[in-house]
Amino acid sequence: MTKEQLLKIGHVYAAHTGLKMTTLGVYAANDGKFFKRLEAGASCTLETASKVSKWFWENWKEDLDWPAGIERPNSNDPKEQV
Repeated sequence: MTKEQLLKIGHVYAAHTGLKMTTLGVYAANDGKFFKRLEAGASCTLETASKVSKWFWENWKEDLDWPAGIERPNSNDPKEQV
């Protein structure tokens, strides 16, 4: 998953749940500045991207549609589990 996709998913999820992006970063990446750094142009490791993707897969709200154009991660896929 690209950083742009992580950001889009993060913003959609935060808007739906009312969470701040810093709070979401703590939940998903154990890092309150995670999304702020991505927005500033930084990257993240493959391990962190996988961890965040898995968190979204496990915590996505049933009443929220997954963003179009972004493949939903599969937590049963060993490639997604770093």
